[in-house]
Amino acid sequence: MAGVASADELEVGESSGVVGLTADKPYLHVMHEGRSVKVQRVQDPDYELKGYFAKTVRKCPPFCIRPEQADPRVSTVGEVEIFEFMETKLRDGEGLLIDARTPQWHQRGTIPGSVNIPFTTLSKEVDAPEMVKALESFGVTRRSSVGFFTRKMEEMGFMDGELKSGKWNFSKAKDLVLWCNGPSCGQSPRAIKGLLKVGYPPERLFYYRGGMQLWQLWGLTTVIPNK
Repeated sequence: MAGVASADELEVGESSGVVGLTADKPYLHVMHEGRSVKVQRVQDPDYELKGYFAKTVRKCPPFCIRPEQADPRVSTVGEVEIFEFMETKLRDGEGLLIDARTPQWHQRGTIPGSVNIPFTTLSKEVDAPEMVKALESFGVTRRSSVGFFTRKMEEMGFMDGELKSGKWNFSKAKDLVLWCNGPSCGQSPRAIKGLLKVGYPPERLFYYRGGMQLWQLWGLTTVIPNK
């Protein structure tokens, strides 16, 4: 239509009519399953959330409001921090956005750039094959036989011991942002607790508490896997 500019051509602001991600960022691009996906908000000012995530009241338990923190040692992040993560750590291969929900939920739609590693995997024991595969995909490496003296020195704080266990070296572990269905969902908190249990550094774990519910409430882009 003549005289109408695309969102790509407009600046964020009241005069432009563009509904931006933030005051100075109209949109961003993130790689998902080998293709670039544009992450933006729905541009229709009359948009209203419908479907499963529009429902705010469900029986508690199990759908109870969860604490702001999944663990006192793990930082909670919001949407703006997710945008920054997408354009830095995720883009540079230094971090992963983890959809910690079951595959059935993941197939209904996910946040662009996410990989599905369900909490049922990340809650397993450290020697379980699924957990081993997940840890290795996060940049964690198995250690060969560690001598008694070496391990004692590590436990005393020497030789980067705080990032090592008897079996695993977490010194090159990626930053992980884990999320699930939202503030009343316990899937990503369980995944976080499972990772902490096997020794994952808490400073490299982040909890997006808003999850899919708040992502959709803001009218942000979602994708259907394998499409």
